[in-house]
Amino acid sequence: MANQNNIGQRIRAARKKKGINQTELATLLGKSLRTIQKYESGEIEVSIAMINELAKVLDTTSTYLIGYEHDEKNIRSLSDIMDFLFKLDRVKGLNFRIDVKRPPHYDEWECSITFNGKDKSADFNADMCLFLEEFAEYREQYHNGGMSSQRYKELQDKDLAYYSATEVEEKPLD
Repeated sequence: MANQNNIGQRIRAARKKKGINQTELATLLGKSLRTIQKYESGEIEVSIAMINELAKVLDTTSTYLIGYEHDEKNIRSLSDIMDFLFKLDRVKGLNFRIDVKRPPHYDEWECSITFNGKDKSADFNADMCLFLEEFAEYREQYHNGGMSSQRYKELQDKDLAYYSATEVEEKPLD
């Protein structure tokens, strides 16, 4: 996770923005004043579960508190998506298969990307499978009207915050 001092500074800033003191925050979270002081000073590590709880209480996002800044680059063309696939292919520890089914051998023309969660040579595949399983549920609920856009964004924020500490490396190009 990000530097504890930086997280502590963001917690303090969010608390002050909300207009509450450390004692009030401690009460809202069911924590001691000293624990809040330690969070804000960076003396102790704040768990991702507590980051999520703090974000809720302080009316901010988990990604803000941990300092994760995701690229807000808009997808402007199909080439942006294709470029992402090339980048995905260069991630060390992540393997995927691309399946293509097209006529005349199949009735439909379908393509899919598959991550094998049990692939021992790919450290991140299991994480991708866990994420995609959860994401499929969120996405279906959201698109079927069973989830608000605010809730969908909250779940996105929690997932991004959780995985932000997992750094990846690029495979060398031969």
